Amino acid sequence: MTQSNTVTVQILDKEYCIACPADERSNLQSAARYLDGKMREIRSGGKVIGADRVAVMAALNITHDLLHKQQNLDKQATVARDHVRDLLGRVDNALHDDTDGRGV
Repeated sequence: MTQSNTVTVQILDKEYCIACPADERSNLQSAARYLDGKMREIRSGGKVIGADRVAVMAALNITHDLLHKQQNLDKQATVARDHVRDLLGRVDNALHDDTDGRGV
């Protein structure tokens, strides 16, 4: 892999050189900053010792947040889908009533 396809990021003061397509560099850098922040937050809490354990706790916290947000999105999608079905039913009834009223 050529040097132009890699990005160097710092997480807990360690450098990682990661292969990455050019159009994903910004996303990778943002993800690394986010992970670094979460790991520093956990480490500063003092309850978790060791970079490996801090990384696992950060991964669990991030995964929990992601799954929680996905569940909320799924609920919102269900509510929106039900609302659209209700509106379509009302439109169908209104069109049916209008057609019946004209004797067509």
